[in-house]
Amino acid sequence: MVDVGQNVYMLNDTNAAEMSAALQAMRSAHVAERPVSASVREDRLNRLLILLDRYAERFIETLDRDFGGRSRETSLMNDLLASAESIRYAKKQLRDWMRPESRKGVIPFNLFGARVEVRPVPKGVVGILGTWNVPLFTLLSPLAFVIAAGNRALLKPSENTPATSALLREAINELFARDEIEVVLGGAETSAAFSALPFDHLVLTGSDRVARLVAAAAATHLTPLTLELGGKSPVIIGTSADLAIATRRVLIGKIMNSGQICVAPDTVYVPRARLADLLAQARATFAQLQPSGASESTAIINDTQLHRLQSMLQELAGSNVDVVTLGVTETASARQLPLSLVIDPPEASRIACTEIFGPILQIRTYEQIDEVIAAINARPSPLALYYFGRDTREEARILEKIRAGGVTINDVLMHVAASDAPFGGVGGSGYGCYHGREGFLQFSHSLTVYRSGWWDPRRALGLEPPYGSKTFERLRKVLRP
Repeated sequence: MVDVGQNVYMLNDTNAAEMSAALQAMRSAHVAERPVSASVREDRLNRLLILLDRYAERFIETLDRDFGGRSRETSLMNDLLASAESIRYAKKQLRDWMRPESRKGVIPFNLFGARVEVRPVPKGVVGILGTWNVPLFTLLSPLAFVIAAGNRALLKPSENTPATSALLREAINELFARDEIEVVLGGAETSAAFSALPFDHLVLTGSDRVARLVAAAAATHLTPLTLELGGKSPVIIGTSADLAIATRRVLIGKIMNSGQICVAPDTVYVPRARLADLLAQARATFAQLQPSGASESTAIINDTQLHRLQSMLQELAGSNVDVVTLGVTETASARQLPLSLVIDPPEASRIACTEIFGPILQIRTYEQIDEVIAAINARPSPLALYYFGRDTREEARILEKIRAGGVTINDVLMHVAASDAPFGGVGGSGYGCYHGREGFLQFSHSLTVYRSGWWDPRRALGLEPPYGSKTFERLRKVLRP
């Protein structure tokens, strides 16, 4: 039982009524607290940083347990440090972001002292649905901007990482009041009830299938959404690319978390004449990056995901598709997989049609860059697009012709690490964003404030009823180009 002021409630894993009570307690506390000062926001962000540091070793242990094999470095980089970077950046910038912004006034009223400004004000209570692949980052990175904007938050971690989710709940309860930040635990039923709550904003990181369910539930209350989805993030290797650099950076991005990242390279487009060189570079580079083979990789999160990936490869059995396997040594876990490079699979195969989200990399060969542009544009817009090359005209053509959530040139993943720039999708890869000033504004209401001037010119200009005989002609002239 939790006592928050005059509100007493329990927060169980699947009880919609108790989640609703938690939301109402937060909303009441938020209304009573407004305006939310910069110092209060900074204090909450500081406590998040303390949380990450205090619980770091335990988080690393639970992440390893939930995955069935995940290196300390992977958890430290992808979940703890990446979250801390978002929190530190938001804390540093929030006072600047909070300042009202002057806008151009209304002519001719601005000539007589009228002024317009826009104030970013907190929305209220934000719900955040995280995912299992980077379970801390997908909750705490958006949370940083939610808090910076002056809101409170209810968090729903993935049920696929139960130990990490339970530990996060313990940590949040130690450092935050229940009406500031709360963690809800439970499975699909809890997530469905969570999505249907009347939040002031709702954030989801997940698949497009789940996003449709969440969007339908949120529509009941017209809840605004931020959807961070994914897609088949393509890599285009141009004829001018340094193949050794391109191959190494693509593999580093792909083996991170065993490809279980929403912006992991999914499909590599390479000139047909350079395919053999690419494969040779991949073999040599992989041996350097993971000398012990798949035993060094992050395990696939559960048997469901493992069988999904295995069935993708089994679908190609007996076909003429070349599959190059890297890291075939004995693994430490039954769910640790080698990296498979699949060369030009059939267009109708699942590897070609659906997001892979694992240690399989589709390699597609091409002759002309326009083939690649057409192929990418024929599918839903990806969350990430990568280009390797030194041809500035080709680069410009790709940026102009392909729609994607974000782009990294001559590397992969790095646009997500840019704290001062928005991270988000477009079209099939989602909408809305977090990170940067745009992330702060995502969780703020932009309040327009008009201040009247020292003199009202409407009567002198004939703009008050009853209108004079010349008013219409004066107004009609203003309309002319």
